[in-house]
Amino acid sequence: MRVVMFGYQTWGHRTLQALLDSEHDVVLVVTHPKSEHAYEKIWSDSVAELAEEHGVPVLLRNRPDDDELFERLKEADPDIIVANNWRTWIPPRIFGLPRHGTLNVHDALLPKYAGFSPLIWALINGEPEVGVTAHMMNDELDAGDIVRQEAVPVGPADTATDLFHKTVDLIAPVTIGALGLIAAGQTEFTKQDRSRASFFHKRSIEDSRIDWTWPAEDLERLVRAQSEPYPSTYTFHKGKRLEILAAVVSQGRYGGTPGRIFYREGDGVAIVAGADARTGRNRGLAITRVRTEDGREMGATEYFTSMGGYLTSRP
Repeated sequence: MRVVMFGYQTWGHRTLQALLDSEHDVVLVVTHPKSEHAYEKIWSDSVAELAEEHGVPVLLRNRPDDDELFERLKEADPDIIVANNWRTWIPPRIFGLPRHGTLNVHDALLPKYAGFSPLIWALINGEPEVGVTAHMMNDELDAGDIVRQEAVPVGPADTATDLFHKTVDLIAPVTIGALGLIAAGQTEFTKQDRSRASFFHKRSIEDSRIDWTWPAEDLERLVRAQSEPYPSTYTFHKGKRLEILAAVVSQGRYGGTPGRIFYREGDGVAIVAGADARTGRNRGLAITRVRTEDGREMGATEYFTSMGGYLTSRP
């Protein structure tokens, strides 16, 4: 089939590579200009450079809503558009233009985790598995019929980076497998149960700020979800920003006020956590490694030279 590819960052790069390695003919690529957004500088393999290396025409757009792009798409005469990590809304006149419509590839097990940063949100929420879904695009965000979907388990120590590597390897088989079904003439696919749908926004630095009223189990997953190369979780100690690089759920139960620097436990320092911490039934978050405002990394037992005082959400 003649394919136009819309995509960005490493997700788009992997999708384009899979298409280039397949029997399909990539006739045009549309991608975003480079961005300085903290999250968009991560996993930033260039779709444009890969396309140019293979002699595929490239259009750079922030949004796909101009007449020039529409005319170029009509000239390309695609059988299908394949999209992965396209960051803005694609209008119906675009996604409905090809003979077979538009196949969107999304790194979540739809209908849950539509929208942005699905792996990070899924890890924070303690999901047992994550995956990749190829679905037909329609008027709603990530809501079209599912053509192919594959899942991988989330391990107890997995970071968002681990989940990225697990799921990015699913892009090629999911995408090419879905295109094979469409090319073979299949038109009926699995409808999404919209009662199970959930939608998530783009993450920002604000979303990495620790709220000590969260349970320690949730905070431990947040730390793993925001591990390198993502912007680390952070809190404030004595008015200065302190990044939390590694932490575990404490063995002991610590009662009192959320954020209290309480007790050395093994290689970590236990912090009281949870909105109902006053009951004394909660585990704490045992911080094991930190980064100070001036960029120094150290173990928590080295940083916290004495117990007492509080970690806070604001300076």
